[in-house]
Amino acid sequence: MRQLLYPSLYQVNTRAWLTDLSVELGKVATLDDIPDRALDEFREKGFDWIWFLSVWCTGEQGQIISRTNPVWRQEFEETLSDLKEEDIGGSGFAIADYHVHPLLGGDEALKRLRERLTARGLKLMLDFVPNHMGPDHPWVSEHPEYFISGTVDDLQNNPQNFTKITTQQGEHILAYGRDPYFDGWPDTVQLDYSNPSVIEAMKNELVRIAGQCDGVRCDMAMLMLPDVFEKTWGRKAKSFWPEAIMAVRQQHPGFCLMAEVYWDMEWTLQQLGFDYTYDKRLYDRLVEGHAKPVREHFLAELDYQDKLVRFLENHDEARIAATLDRPQHEAAAVITFLSPGMRFFHEGQLEGKRKKISPHLIRGPKEPVDAGIQKFYTSLLSVLKQPMFRDGRWQLLECTPAWEENNTWESFISFAWEGADRELTLVVINYAPHDGQCYLKIPMMEKGFGHWELKDIMNPVTYSRDSHDLLARGLYLGMKPWQYHVFEVRK
Repeated sequence: MRQLLYPSLYQVNTRAWLTDLSVELGKVATLDDIPDRALDEFREKGFDWIWFLSVWCTGEQGQIISRTNPVWRQEFEETLSDLKEEDIGGSGFAIADYHVHPLLGGDEALKRLRERLTARGLKLMLDFVPNHMGPDHPWVSEHPEYFISGTVDDLQNNPQNFTKITTQQGEHILAYGRDPYFDGWPDTVQLDYSNPSVIEAMKNELVRIAGQCDGVRCDMAMLMLPDVFEKTWGRKAKSFWPEAIMAVRQQHPGFCLMAEVYWDMEWTLQQLGFDYTYDKRLYDRLVEGHAKPVREHFLAELDYQDKLVRFLENHDEARIAATLDRPQHEAAAVITFLSPGMRFFHEGQLEGKRKKISPHLIRGPKEPVDAGIQKFYTSLLSVLKQPMFRDGRWQLLECTPAWEENNTWESFISFAWEGADRELTLVVINYAPHDGQCYLKIPMMEKGFGHWELKDIMNPVTYSRDSHDLLARGLYLGMKPWQYHVFEVRK
């Protein structure tokens, strides 16, 4: 399969999807029961990667913790008004074994699913959770030294970060998986990266997983960085990622690694070998609703931006349709998905769903489709199919005041895409709750006389402008709050 510069990814909530499919089929559905028409639809919409969330084995202990945690329970009840015990499957990130859950069909079903995806030009992405394991994982009893251990005092003084686990080999006080800023996740136990055996074991797990898919999304990937690990646990650790990534690439040269990363550590992980890193900063700035920090975000070097994963929602974030009013939602989507990098869409986003589904749940609520949002995303995905936006040249453009003392130009964000045959598309957004005016400089526009036609491919608008004026002053724009244009430029 040809490697695209700017691919699109779609995240599937696997267990919730199969629950719905089970109701439809009247039997327990596995990965084998996912209909070919659904896979065809992914391809038709222009997606390149399909991320199947939470396919690995989870355990009974993790499930019990999920079902009895009062804070989580309240969240589940807010999501599902008719919540049942069986709806709480346990977190897909409290992994008991890196084999496909038997209820999903096991490893062989995953192999067949991957074959079906490959036949359609689609790549398979799965989870890799390097920081911790579920309390049910065999290593807890077989290799307790793989985990951060604690004392009776730790358990008494920090019960939010330590737990007692009883195995056939005895009792162990182990730390919950966590980051340095929050209490631990009580359905996990923390791996000890100061132990070289852990690095070797997790490296081997990653290499084995790489034989089952085309890429992995690495959960909280920055937590394995030596400085972060030491800050969290007070222990020095050898760097995990360079050795692990090298081992994977030796056996699977084209394998893709995507890092969930925060705290401005994106560049660091890119330098360690990650193909893509989350761009949470752009998401946060778009939600805040101020154009200037968004525009400044795009000043970064393109070799850095090319490896960013742009998104408006995922399983960790609130639904964007519930977060932003529709005009701002659409404007934010145009900025996010017509920018360079990997375009990441979440199941339900295209239909305007508003309820977030916890990774602990295996069933989601029934929600009506928002026809307006669905129509918008249909149009946007159609634009993204164009080769220009998948392999073209991107450039941030400059906006200037329309007249003195008019500062509304600062609310504009604009960039251009240039195709292989020098075809040109301009993307312009007034990212503000007020009207705005500006002149847009178009440096790549050819000199000459006559008129240029600007046809908006997402809105029923076409303008004709004199080439002399465009070259001399730029393109004048007067736009309403959150308004956007995607102009095909034709001479």
